[in-house]
Amino acid sequence: MKIELFTFCDFAQESAGKLTVVGTFDTIVSRNYPCIHPQLYVVIRLRFDLWEFSNHDFRVETRDLNGEMVIKPIHGNVVVKGVGNATAVSHLVFTISNIHFKNPGVVNFILYIDGRELSSIPLYLSHS
Repeated sequence: MKIELFTFCDFAQESAGKLTVVGTFDTIVSRNYPCIHPQLYVVIRLRFDLWEFSNHDFRVETRDLNGEMVIKPIHGNVVVKGVGNATAVSHLVFTISNIHFKNPGVVNFILYIDGRELSSIPLYLSHS
């Protein structure tokens, strides 16, 4: 399995297998901390090879530099089915509303598939 996309954005949706992603970013700027960011989307596009077609558990965790979780982990299951091709893609799209950040710094979003850490991306938090 390969990750083709793992990003934050202002808006995302999946419709009939097509993925729309608008306004990708990796930094949130705030004048004051603690702060609340009204909404962000996390988008993941996974490509699976033929022998990987099946059910896969996933989890996304968030950790700051002190190892503390920023939000509760996101859990789920993705069912990968082929349509006659040697590979298949699955999209995971999450909306996170009113996320609370205590301090500027970095929050890592970590993707686990079938209990194995697959990738992570940083969300940078800075002062304006």
